[in-house]
Amino acid sequence: MEARRLRRGMMVMSIMSALIIIVFIISMNTGHIRLTPLEVLKTLFGFGTDKQVLILWQFRLPRIVISVLIGAGLAVSGCIMQGISRNALADPGILGINAGAGLMLMLFISFYPTTAAAPVFLMPVLAFIGAGLTAVLIYALAYKRHQGLSPNRLLLTGIAVAAGISAAMIVMTLRLDPDKYQFVATWLAGSIWGTNWEFVFSLLPWICVLLPYVMLKAQTMNVLNLGESTATGLGANVSHEQVKLLGAGVALAASCVAVSGGIGFVGLIGPHLARRLVGPKHQLLLPASALTGALLVLTADTIGRSVIQPSEIPTGVVTAVIGAPYFLYLLARSRS
Repeated sequence: MEARRLRRGMMVMSIMSALIIIVFIISMNTGHIRLTPLEVLKTLFGFGTDKQVLILWQFRLPRIVISVLIGAGLAVSGCIMQGISRNALADPGILGINAGAGLMLMLFISFYPTTAAAPVFLMPVLAFIGAGLTAVLIYALAYKRHQGLSPNRLLLTGIAVAAGISAAMIVMTLRLDPDKYQFVATWLAGSIWGTNWEFVFSLLPWICVLLPYVMLKAQTMNVLNLGESTATGLGANVSHEQVKLLGAGVALAASCVAVSGGIGFVGLIGPHLARRLVGPKHQLLLPASALTGALLVLTADTIGRSVIQPSEIPTGVVTAVIGAPYFLYLLARSRS
């Protein structure tokens, strides 16, 4: 049984990887200025015109790479939060983690002279601070002694905190000048605004460090899924492991939010689809979630850039169109 599940999981992940490569190629050819597959291939190998090099290497490729990294990071973050809370509806956006990161970024932007010169490598750190403080607040409000972390209480607390932070952000936008307001509006819509290699390199260390760390914790997450009393009986330090995993999940979500804005539902849909395809074991579920999230965000960004050219639909709007009905479906199913 385990060998069959492993073979199925490897086959599913191979198919997802192939789909990511296909959408990656399509995305390189998608935009207001069309590049044929032959022109893309020539440009990749250094034989394109200066205009083609500029379009592909300075505009499209950084955005495509960022889409893949963001999708993987948000989906794994959602998988962590669903695992440690044992709540199928947990997601960094729904729980308010993204809102906390956004509030800290907005505070920074409010006092910084210009958004164009904002230090790129500092923004994920600030987002992590805001998301971390929000996670601590939610955890403290949801946790009850002798009862642990109730899944329903965690979800309701996260929704309430997110609503409060969103209200504070709306009030703050009234004090912004037009340029900063436009930046904040773009961020709130979930548009991938960090579209140069600086943003790729600011996000890459967080993904490269945190994803392997979480993968190494797959067996621990399997144990935590058995329930607090069972996990404790098997020798796991439940509270300690929950805090470490929650910290990793918050850091992944915050670093992604810093360059992508408020893209929602990726952390909800990615793990759910992956769980249906490869099962609940985190050794397969975590990498499958990363691939599913990467494919989802990359596809959503490609659709958003191609539907109403020369304008574009924010990636967050496309994922919301997919994710909102799916969330309602899961909510209705959980009540039945």
